[in-house]
Amino acid sequence: MNLDYIIPNDWSILEEGFDPNNVKASESIFSIGNGAMGQRANFEEQYSGPTFQGSYIAGVYYPDKTRVGWWKNGYPEYFAKVLNAPNWIGINVFINDEALDLHTCKKIENFKRELNMKEGWLSRSFIATLQNDVKVEVSVKRFLSLDIDELGAINYSVKPLNSDATITYRPYIDSGITNEDTNWDDKFWDTLNVSHENNQAFIQAKTMKTDFYTCTFMESQVFIDGKSVIIEPNISADSNSASFSYSYNVKKDQTYTIHKFGGYTVDRNHDKYELVSAAKMVLNKATKTGFSALLEAQKNAWAKIWDMADITINGDVKAQQGIRFNIFHLNQTYLGTDARLNIGPKGFTGEKYGGSTYWDTEAYCIPFYMATKDQKVARNLLTYRYKHLEKAIENAEKLGFSNGAALYPMVTMNGEECHNEWEITFEEIHRNGAIAFAIFNYHRYTGDFSYIPEMGLEVLIGIARFWHQRANFSTDKNKYVILGVTGPNEYENNVNNNWYTNYIAQWCINYAVENINRVASEYDTDYTRIMNKVKLSKAEIKEWQEVADNMYFPYSEKHNVYLQQDGFLDKELITVADLDKSQRPINQKWSWDRILRSPYIKQADTLQGFYFFEDQFSTEELKRHFDFYEPFTVHESSLSPCVHSIQAAKLDRMEQAYTFYLRTSRLDLDDYNHEVHEGLHITSMAGTWMSIVEGFGGMRIKNDMLSFEPKIPEQWEGYSFKVNFRNRILKVIVNQGKTHFELDGDEDLSIMVHGEEVIISPNKLVTV
Repeated sequence: MNLDYIIPNDWSILEEGFDPNNVKASESIFSIGNGAMGQRANFEEQYSGPTFQGSYIAGVYYPDKTRVGWWKNGYPEYFAKVLNAPNWIGINVFINDEALDLHTCKKIENFKRELNMKEGWLSRSFIATLQNDVKVEVSVKRFLSLDIDELGAINYSVKPLNSDATITYRPYIDSGITNEDTNWDDKFWDTLNVSHENNQAFIQAKTMKTDFYTCTFMESQVFIDGKSVIIEPNISADSNSASFSYSYNVKKDQTYTIHKFGGYTVDRNHDKYELVSAAKMVLNKATKTGFSALLEAQKNAWAKIWDMADITINGDVKAQQGIRFNIFHLNQTYLGTDARLNIGPKGFTGEKYGGSTYWDTEAYCIPFYMATKDQKVARNLLTYRYKHLEKAIENAEKLGFSNGAALYPMVTMNGEECHNEWEITFEEIHRNGAIAFAIFNYHRYTGDFSYIPEMGLEVLIGIARFWHQRANFSTDKNKYVILGVTGPNEYENNVNNNWYTNYIAQWCINYAVENINRVASEYDTDYTRIMNKVKLSKAEIKEWQEVADNMYFPYSEKHNVYLQQDGFLDKELITVADLDKSQRPINQKWSWDRILRSPYIKQADTLQGFYFFEDQFSTEELKRHFDFYEPFTVHESSLSPCVHSIQAAKLDRMEQAYTFYLRTSRLDLDDYNHEVHEGLHITSMAGTWMSIVEGFGGMRIKNDMLSFEPKIPEQWEGYSFKVNFRNRILKVIVNQGKTHFELDGDEDLSIMVHGEEVIISPNKLVTV
């Protein structure tokens, strides 16, 4: 734990007292979004202290040229960057002509910030004494509408406490912004036009190179003690910005309020020549509806989300706050309504990792969205990958593969590889396996096989072709090997025969063959279409099977475990417990050379395979591998604690499972990795959900049925969650000693609980 100022609360993230050292961290933690756009929790008024300004539009990116000192064939030419979009939230505030700036105020009292997760809004309040000795009370509330996802709304109020004052609100929009994360300090935006009429202003801008057209817009209304007042604003505009100035002589203890509505219209949803017209429609609807009614609609929209997605924990406020924080940010980032979008590791909270799509979506996020929303949402995520299949084939061709072999990118916005670290771009090829596993996982959970003949089989064939070509035969081992890879543990690069990579390669080939045979027998029209398209022969399939049947897996007879890679036992095997705490985190204290020679594991690697393919190993095998590898794991990846929590629960090590759960659920709230100022770890938040549902709840799919092995940490009185299983909503309530099940719908549902079949009837509480 490196932060401890967030106040525990069931439904809110709370900060009390202003500390400039926490500003950047809070800007990340209190971020808001609505799936279509999002922003860090920057102050609306100017702030001259250290800050990380960031507003982002889903799907809008820039191909920032890769910065390396040399070039290699096949190296990505650019790293896609999510762009800091034109700023619409700004409201500069002047008190008797002095700017309100928390960095320069004489005194700040009663500072409080709240992210209300239940209702979906961000608020801030404080009392400030300015250098001119005017004392004011400030209250701000902001949200991004779920109902109108191009709209954001701000309620900003100032009350003079010790004298009358002339207060000026200067709301503005500005396209003269820069990215924190940029390789060459390129200009990312080209402002096309700045215009205004009445109380509305618009900036039309497009991204350089990618030509995404956007319109940033705003409109404001002002009030005295809640009553609307008409003020003719002073207007200022230049080539990149527009601002309106509303001044009023405010009496002591009067409240002067501005409602600002703003946001973005984009050419993903509108004709690029109609963006201003679309923005006017949004603004007209917003002003007609009003801030209060929009906020009420926001509360109702979030109530619907929470009704399905909430996990309750009784008796442990920090654990409760942690899981809701994770669920809240997942829903702020992606709602599943647009198959053109995906889930970036930082969501709308920062720029690290480019805001792009990683294998995290398939490995960690899809289970959350399958179970808490309609299965169409998960299918949209799979459709996203199908639409990028041709790009995956191109990615493989650039590296010398042929015949339709597909290598899905490690990092992407449009299907093209855009990661600029060679040890990941070229070697972390296990991401291909996550794509195939997600198809398997979707079918296993939803029972919907139709995706495979319609789209998925082509993906599986491309992936199988890649693994067939990537493996080579070792005459020394008389087996097929896969050389020069990086596994999930990125603290080992360019290793041979990473067990997880070899295992998932074998599984992918077998799974592709299994589905080819099923589609051939049950979907002859689709089979004929696909085979004509991909030109796949039985002889080629036989060659695949030869590779799969003879894959090499490094194994230690001494330790009776699969080796993470061929050379793992050549390392000096000093456990994390024997590592001086002053050396942690090693990724911030050690050279990369030292890390690569060490035995330390960034995240679950071999154990990741045991998590995916649990049914193919015994509990005793899991125990041996967990006991061998966990002591070397530093968990410096956000994706690590959740897998270990699930497996510790499986092994009945509840205290360890609970510790890992707290680490994954409060990774950002407590800033375990010293990096929350850069943004949140959105995709790993889905792993937190899995830690409860699959870990403590023990939920699995066995024999085409839901199966549960409920367990509960001793720190908890009880917990509950819901899952949408094949369009039936099952609620699971676990208490110390008993588990209850409730079912919505019209049909009974048979489930397994501790290995015994239990029939759950609709609207009846069943206790086990």
